[in-house]
Amino acid sequence: MPRAPHFMPLLLLLLLPSLHHTQAAFPKDPHPLLVSDLQGTSPLSWFRGLEDDAVAAELGLDFQRFLTLNRTLLVAARDHVFSFDLQAQGEGEGLVPTKYLTWRSQAVENCAVRGKLTDECYNYIRVLVPWDSQTLLACGTNSFSPVCRSYGITSLQQEGEELSGQARCPFDATQSNVAVFAEGSLYSATAADFQASDAVVYRSLGPQPPLRSAKYDSKWLREPHFVHALEHGDHVYFFFREVSVEDARLGRVQFSRVARVCKRDMGGSPRALDRHWTSFLKLRLNCSVPGDSTFYFDVLQALAGPVHLHGRSALFGVFTTQTNSIPGSAVCAFYLDDIERGFEGKFKEQRSLDGAWTPVSEDRVPSPRPGTCAGVGGAASFSSSRDLPDDVLTFIKAHPLLDPAVPPATHQPLLTLTSRALLTQVAVDGMAGPHSNTTVMFLGSNDGTVLKVLPPDGRSGGAEPIILEEIDAYSPFRCSGKRAAQMARRIIGLELDTEGHRLFVAFSGCIVYLPLSRCGRHGACRRSCLASRDPYCGWHSSRGCVDIRGPGGADADRAGNQEAVEHGDCQDGATGSQSGPGDSAYVLLGAGPPLGTPSPPSDAHPWPQPSTLGAYTQ
Repeated sequence: MPRAPHFMPLLLLLLLPSLHHTQAAFPKDPHPLLVSDLQGTSPLSWFRGLEDDAVAAELGLDFQRFLTLNRTLLVAARDHVFSFDLQAQGEGEGLVPTKYLTWRSQAVENCAVRGKLTDECYNYIRVLVPWDSQTLLACGTNSFSPVCRSYGITSLQQEGEELSGQARCPFDATQSNVAVFAEGSLYSATAADFQASDAVVYRSLGPQPPLRSAKYDSKWLREPHFVHALEHGDHVYFFFREVSVEDARLGRVQFSRVARVCKRDMGGSPRALDRHWTSFLKLRLNCSVPGDSTFYFDVLQALAGPVHLHGRSALFGVFTTQTNSIPGSAVCAFYLDDIERGFEGKFKEQRSLDGAWTPVSEDRVPSPRPGTCAGVGGAASFSSSRDLPDDVLTFIKAHPLLDPAVPPATHQPLLTLTSRALLTQVAVDGMAGPHSNTTVMFLGSNDGTVLKVLPPDGRSGGAEPIILEEIDAYSPFRCSGKRAAQMARRIIGLELDTEGHRLFVAFSGCIVYLPLSRCGRHGACRRSCLASRDPYCGWHSSRGCVDIRGPGGADADRAGNQEAVEHGDCQDGATGSQSGPGDSAYVLLGAGPPLGTPSPPSDAHPWPQPSTLGAYTQ
């Protein structure tokens, strides 16, 4: 895809004031309707490890992974996996594990021989995925000698023998990795060696033969950072960022990618791609602001989904700009069917070492189309990938990259931020609101704040995103440790518990949870409740501003008229300064007689306490 030189986005931003009166299309950063923090909340809302763990007291939790299974939240960390019963632990209660497993490395002392610090030599649990309905696979760095074990999901007791973690788990906790089971096989992507020079997409532990990506081939993978893995249809998809091969003239720029492999891939023949993928293809993900000078957000940071957006299955990604560009973040959604169509595009190649990458003409592409799953479509006559013609295997080895890039849903980002901290994580509720059809994005940043955002919604006329709330979720007192301060505040994990109406936020040193909404802060002020635009809140004429999950929630209607917002019995300072297009709070119908004396509803969320919410509290 053609790119503008890096100075063009800078020039575009510098000219924004003068373009304001013409046709400047670059979106401005929206302002949050509410700014709050968690100061003064219960210390039981944070978890930083076991009380008697001296290493945790010094370093903090060293969070690695979230996994939710059947109302159980599993947290992988350094030397431990913690299990939290979400059914038993209600809102406002302490964050206490119901059980945990301890798995320490026995080679910490010998690890120093490799020139590593003691802090790097613990067992960081980097893989935590369900093997089947009763078993977990956990893999740890184990002092730079990765190992895997299986555990019972409910008991957290080890089952069977240890397995090698090579190509399934990184050697170093700072290296990226993803893993997912599909049809009994583990699909993993990580660095397969101690020096992290061999990046690999690997299949193992199943009924099919082990397969891997081509070794030391920059056309397949070039210094990738893996973000997400997903099974969908006949394929397993991997989402990552890597150093671009097609735009080398611009220097070491990173592009975001989606790659896929066929689940029924059996590898190539002894003459070509033996024990390697025959179906590995990859595409660029394009997250950019369109215009005369396109502004790119190239660097994928996190991905969530799939969830429904505008009635279609979509994935939501957080992207940032290049490190040598103006700092900025964006959220782009990609429809799954657009991604699938992208893999039908033209192949790309570089005809000479100093030449540009161009599409391959169709008359040079062998048949069946390289990358097609054997037994399907044009390759239906081939029962196994091992039977594919040699020219097909040779072609796919040299041409894994496709063109063009996958466009974002609605052809532009759902949110852009250029004057705030960089975004790092995303979680999405695609079934919010009384009719379970409203999308809410929760975004984590590198300064410890969480943004609660309504994306643009063409169905209701909302053309711009709305930041409903900005929450400072970091506590230096409860999350501090020996880690560098600038990394300690970085949000590295988000996990939604929609049934429990909670969002779990992970920092390196601790995890904390916060409710998805705090409708009770609006008390008996109808105007404040409706102006909050919160799809989790509704106005009940006898109970005030309430969570729509409560009684009467099924009868909620959208309160989309200004008259409803402007009327209500409010105390001074109850509404704050709210602004933005449209309304996303609801009026609960048939709720009894009008409210009398203003008072907080009996089922208001118990924390944060109203005293911490400034002008927006009553």
